[in-house]
Amino acid sequence: MSQRESAPTPPKARSRYDRPRRPFSILGAIVGLILGMGVGLLYAWVITPASQETVEPWQLDADSRASYTAAIALAYSEDDDLGRAVERLIALRFPGDPIQGVADVACQLASTGAAGSTGGLTALRAMIDLYRLQGRAGCADSLITLAGDPGTGIVEIDLPTPTVTLTAPPSKTPTPATIITTPTRIAVIPTLAPQNDFDLVGVTTACSVEASGVIIVEVYELNGSTGVPAVEVRARWNDGESRFFTGLHPNRGSSYADFQMEPGIDYLIDLPGRADPIGQPLSAVPCTTPGGDRAVITYRVLFRRSE
Repeated sequence: MSQRESAPTPPKARSRYDRPRRPFSILGAIVGLILGMGVGLLYAWVITPASQETVEPWQLDADSRASYTAAIALAYSEDDDLGRAVERLIALRFPGDPIQGVADVACQLASTGAAGSTGGLTALRAMIDLYRLQGRAGCADSLITLAGDPGTGIVEIDLPTPTVTLTAPPSKTPTPATIITTPTRIAVIPTLAPQNDFDLVGVTTACSVEASGVIIVEVYELNGSTGVPAVEVRARWNDGESRFFTGLHPNRGSSYADFQMEPGIDYLIDLPGRADPIGQPLSAVPCTTPGGDRAVITYRVLFRRSE
């Protein structure tokens, strides 16, 4: 070996940048996952927590509104509380008369085959019973058969009455008596227990072409300013009567109800079972407006809750 020949060069130390890298860092992934979950929970629970909303009956979709209407009718068939049923129907905010709204929903359900099940048929019959008792009609009347006629408010019940017919025995061998059952029809008329929780405040008159021949009835709480919805009002005349409810005209307030008179007829107004009839009949007589127009007199009858 020559003295000029240099010694072998030692290998160069590998830089950290030259070292092989792993595809990902397990520790970094775990830390990132924990941080991500923490930020997500903070955002969901603290920054924008979910709020629980209350859905009103009128905000339900069409199918849910129909089911809710059927539930109201079924409840009425159990408790016979017409005022409560009307109050619940008002909450659905039908475009027009809430009772007629029940008839329209029943028509829709009957037309789509809801009577195919026992439960659906029961609900439809309850709805028909509810609106027919209030003088309304719908296509379900011809699609669904009811037992009896609920329009009279009388329920007919068949009770077996035993009638014993004795047959003389032809011999000494005793022959048992033959019992023949003959159905006896009993009419059960629903009654309304008097409550008398409202008093007549007064009756005023006016003459208006816009409200010609209208009896306006308003029912208020004791404070005289809060209207009471779903109160049944009755108008009676010689050969008939009509029943209607407060709160069916939302644009006129929850206290309001009205009735259209026929010229020349006298009417008595009361709240059945809740206030006595007014002292004098209201006569549908002609009148002259301040502008000189002819009309039929308008009455405003005011009731207020008793103390």
